[in-house]
Amino acid sequence: MFLGTHSLRLDEKGRLILPARFRDQLAGGVVITKGQENCLFVYTAEAFAARAGQQAEPTTKAERDYQRILFASAFDETPDKTGRVTVPPALRAYAGLTRDCVVIGTNGRLEIWDTATWRAYEAAQEPAFAEREGVPES
Repeated sequence: MFLGTHSLRLDEKGRLILPARFRDQLAGGVVITKGQENCLFVYTAEAFAARAGQQAEPTTKAERDYQRILFASAFDETPDKTGRVTVPPALRAYAGLTRDCVVIGTNGRLEIWDTATWRAYEAAQEPAFAEREGVPES
């Protein structure tokens, strides 16, 4: 499970050191791909393979479009011993990443956001979050 908000920085070569608390989970490899709202999704290689295996043959144009973008933009990488991965230039451009980034845990994956974009998104979502009733416990 991935949780929390982590402030990080891209280096001049587009490399990002993933949060230390997740290094063991990510050591086997990651897949970075486009996410919604101009963020990047980061899956463990195992989770991405499982997700790919669950994808049925797309029967609608919307499903085909989504799968094409998701898989065509995916990039696999094995973090180095410091937990550093390279974020490809096309994905950095898509997410508007320059230097300051936020990595958030969203349970089954991480998301990489430009810090300013994340702060604006979070502020815009706060009223709806505050008004929503809690999810019942099972």
